[in-house]
Amino acid sequence: MNFSNDKAIYIQMADRLCDEILSGKYADDARIPSVREYAVLLQVNTNTAMKAYDQLARDEVIYNKRGLGYFVKPGAKEQIMTARRSEFLEEHLPELFRNMRLLGIDIHDIEKAWTEWEQKQNEKE
Repeated sequence: MNFSNDKAIYIQMADRLCDEILSGKYADDARIPSVREYAVLLQVNTNTAMKAYDQLARDEVIYNKRGLGYFVKPGAKEQIMTARRSEFLEEHLPELFRNMRLLGIDIHDIEKAWTEWEQKQNEKE
């Protein structure tokens, strides 16, 4: 995984695991990779991976079964989706609108770009 400099690595790891939950890779009550497995997979220190898992446990996205590992908490997908939608609408969309106004892009340009993007995604599937 290529990490960016704008967020702490453990936050980026937690975001990646959330992405995997959203994509359906891990369902409710599914076991996720151990801290050590995830650290090796992403080539980071085990302590960094542990911070990511601790954060997700505090956010009630995952839970620990002592001796068995970490599992996806039921309802985590919906919880993640709700939080990310709010973040997008409150933080990212206003910036997008500002840029659209500055660049003279209207909603029809966005609709066209969205349609083209969806078609490309459907062709990949």
